[in-house]
Amino acid sequence: MAAGPRIELAWPTPNTAYLEGKPIETYVQSTASGEAESGLFGCARSGGVQFHEGVDLKPVSRNRQGEPTDPIFAALPGVVRYINPVAGESNYGRYIVLEHPHMQPAVYTLYAHLSATAPGLKIGDPVARGQVIATMGHTSDKGIPRERAHLHFEIGLMLTRDFQRWYDWRGFGSINSHGLYNGMNLMGVDPLDFFNEFRARRVDNFHDYFSRMTVVAKVRIATRTVPDFVRRYPSLLTKEIPMAGVAGWEIKVSWTGLSFEWTPLEAADVAGWRTNEVRLLDVDAEALRKHRCKSVAVLRRGNYVAGKDLETVLQQLFGLR
Repeated sequence: MAAGPRIELAWPTPNTAYLEGKPIETYVQSTASGEAESGLFGCARSGGVQFHEGVDLKPVSRNRQGEPTDPIFAALPGVVRYINPVAGESNYGRYIVLEHPHMQPAVYTLYAHLSATAPGLKIGDPVARGQVIATMGHTSDKGIPRERAHLHFEIGLMLTRDFQRWYDWRGFGSINSHGLYNGMNLMGVDPLDFFNEFRARRVDNFHDYFSRMTVVAKVRIATRTVPDFVRRYPSLLTKEIPMAGVAGWEIKVSWTGLSFEWTPLEAADVAGWRTNEVRLLDVDAEALRKHRCKSVAVLRRGNYVAGKDLETVLQQLFGLR
C-alpha cells in the first residue's frame, strides 16, 4: 500500500519541554522510584520485568491545593469513542479514547488519570487536533499521589470487536465495565518513539511507522478466519484478501506481540497443517532477551512456540481456545 502524506500532530499537554528538545526528566513523570525512565513505554518498571503501555507526562501548572490544572489536547483529529467518567472503575481512572479514522491505520489515542473531561464532551463527538478534551489529574482505582499527577498517554490499535466473548471465556470474575475500550483490548505502540521518528522526519504518518517496526518473529497460522482486525486496519495487509478466502496467515509481530504486517496464505502454504495450528518462524532471540517484561516466544524442546502474551493476542484475534 502506498504511504500517505505527512500528518499533523499535537503534543497532548501544554508542557513545551519535549518540543524544545529538553531531557525526559522535564516532561516525563516518574513512579515512586524517582527515575524518569519509569514513566516511559516498555519494560520500564520493577527492574525491567513490568510492562508500561504508554508514556506518563507531568504537569506544568497547579492550583493552590497542588492539583494539576493542565488542559489535555487531542493529539490528532478524530472521534470520541469512549469516556469513562468513574475514576474508581479502572486503573486508568477517568479516561478518554479517541479513534482517528483518517489515519492509516486508524489508530486510537488514550488519555488517562484525568481529573475531569471537557464540559459537554460526549461519545461520538468529532474533535480537532489540539482541541481541549480534559484536565490532567491523578485518578485511578489504585490511587496516585497528587505529587505524581500525570497524563498517561497511549497510541495503538484495538485487537477485536469480539472482546466480550474472550473476556467471558477467560473468567476474570469481574464485570467488564468498559466494553471494547477495556485496556486489555487495546495494544499500544511507543508514543514517544513515534513522536521522535516523526520529529526527525523518518516517518510522515502511521503507515510509515508500522512499516518500519522491528520484527521479533513471524507467526504462521492455518485458518480460514479473517479477523476483524485486518478488516479495520487494511493498510497492514501486504496484499488484498483473495475473493476465495484465505487458508492461513503470515504475521509479523513486534516484541510486545503487536501484529503489524499481515500476508494472506494459500492452501499450499499450510498443506498438512492442523486447523488453527500456529508455528513461529525467524525468531529474534536477542530481541526477546532485551524485553523481559513480555513473553512473545519461548523455547520448548528446541522449537519456539508462542509465549503467554502472544497466545493472548492470538486468542483475541482468531478466537483460539
